[in-house]
Amino acid sequence: MLEVVLLFGAGVLGGMMNAIAGGGSFITFPALIAAGVPPISANATNTYASCAGYISGALGFRRELWAYRKLLPRVMLSSLLGGALGAWLLIQTSPLAFALAVPWLLLFATVLLIYGPRLQAALRDWFGHSAKASALGMLAFAAALIMIATYGGFFNAGLGIILLGFLTLAGYTDVHVMNGIKLLVSAVVALIAITIFASEHLIAWAQGSVVLVGTLLGGYAAAMTSKWVNPIWIRRLMILIAGATTAYFFAASMG
Repeated sequence: MLEVVLLFGAGVLGGMMNAIAGGGSFITFPALIAAGVPPISANATNTYASCAGYISGALGFRRELWAYRKLLPRVMLSSLLGGALGAWLLIQTSPLAFALAVPWLLLFATVLLIYGPRLQAALRDWFGHSAKASALGMLAFAAALIMIATYGGFFNAGLGIILLGFLTLAGYTDVHVMNGIKLLVSAVVALIAITIFASEHLIAWAQGSVVLVGTLLGGYAAAMTSKWVNPIWIRRLMILIAGATTAYFFAASMG
């Protein structure tokens, strides 16, 4: 019963963080490990638990996405290929190697969490007036997106921040369009990764489902209360949690 409460609470908090500031995986991933799920399985399960939020979020931006319907097949194909490659790479990684990589992956995601908005603002200043077709070129756009999706298929934390920076570099300036594409890519990456993880029996369905329900409720609660919550304080709390989580995993890997 205590485990269910822990996972559900982590899901609620993680869902709220994702809805307001991002970085909910810093809550849900360690909670799954604390519940006894092995690291690789916890990573796969966290992807499963986060997927519903990506799908519902993408649907919320369906009007913005429809305006880019000619681009979306290429975006989805690149996301599918990269997500499958990342999931396959995770399966090929030994538990020991992944456990050693986790602190560095979390550190990377933490740095993105801290400096992501500044990076996006700088990229928008540098490339904001570029045409999308000439910013990277369609081939380079697809290749870069495959690489980013590969990271997302391997390790989900920080994917949204990377995607927003990438879309800024590609010349997008409408935040609603960027969020819509970000969520669509995240959903496609998660769905193909879940399919591959499930075929290898890596997903802890019971624990992941508890987290999933919590994230949905947390995201909904955040949407309802966000007007009364200062996102700056939420973001500072998230950075504090991310730093503490990263430090803990570094300490654990050294022990």
